[in-house]
Amino acid sequence: MDDPNDPILQQRARALRLANTGQRVGYGLLLVALVVFFVGLAVGLTAFITTTIAICMALAAVILAPSIILGYAAKAADRFEKTGSTGH
Repeated sequence: MDDPNDPILQQRARALRLANTGQRVGYGLLLVALVVFFVGLAVGLTAFITTTIAICMALAAVILAPSIILGYAAKAADRFEKTGSTGH
């Protein structure tokens, strides 16, 4: 059942890696936005700082939403294959 050459398992592993990478990038962008915000509070909120914050937040939203959904889907498929239940 755990054949390493199974194309479905390989595809699921790729999807999980992609989801994890997307989540790291998305949460990293949120961290950058947070740091830039507090730097902006300390030195003054300029147009550059607010634009940087807005771009980081927008990119994080665009990247995180599909990454989180893909991660849940891959984990649920793996859990269903192993146990026959999705956990709901």
